[in-house]
Amino acid sequence: MSNGWEPQTRLGRKVAEGEISDMKTALESGLPLKEPEIVDQLLPGLEDEVLDINMVQRMTDSGRRVKFRCVVAVGNRDGYIGYAEGRDDQVGGAIQKAIGIAKLNMIKVERGAGSWEDRSERPHSLARKTEGKAGSVTVELIPAPEGLGLAASETVRNVLELAGIENAWTKSHGNTRTTLNLGKATFRALENAAMARGPRALRAESGVEPGEVSE
Repeated sequence: MSNGWEPQTRLGRKVAEGEISDMKTALESGLPLKEPEIVDQLLPGLEDEVLDINMVQRMTDSGRRVKFRCVVAVGNRDGYIGYAEGRDDQVGGAIQKAIGIAKLNMIKVERGAGSWEDRSERPHSLARKTEGKAGSVTVELIPAPEGLGLAASETVRNVLELAGIENAWTKSHGNTRTTLNLGKATFRALENAAMARGPRALRAESGVEPGEVSE
């Protein structure tokens, strides 16, 4: 590859050889997504948003160990979104780890014009009502007509915008001040909407859970 990437997985080789040329086909192939470079190839120009950065302290035999935990969402603002957290001794390292993991958590968002008030045929909102949970937080996403915008808190809005959702009503319950769980619950709501369309074994096969930390 011109960028120096040497694929290590079957899916990676299919992408490198041009057998798979779009993200939808890659996700529906049933092959685990284990290389961030696959997403770089299929979704150029992907954007990332740092949702939260926290310092985490842990006592070890050698004393107190300090790390930074970074929560990140990545998306193309056109139907694809990933979410994760990463930890590292440095802020920059934590951000880069989180971005890499988020790419492995990439999903295709089920968009549409699901509001009964809507006459639009453009996929600007959700196709159906959905909800997601993380910790004590539950986030409900409800289709809204074109022109409403996003009736959501900043964290929820940031995730929806990266996913390409322009109009939606949202409801959040629980400890919504916890950005980590609020962002994760929003991502899981989008994931649940996508999975509702039919069975998807991809998540289980990939072995990567939303927000999983790699150290």
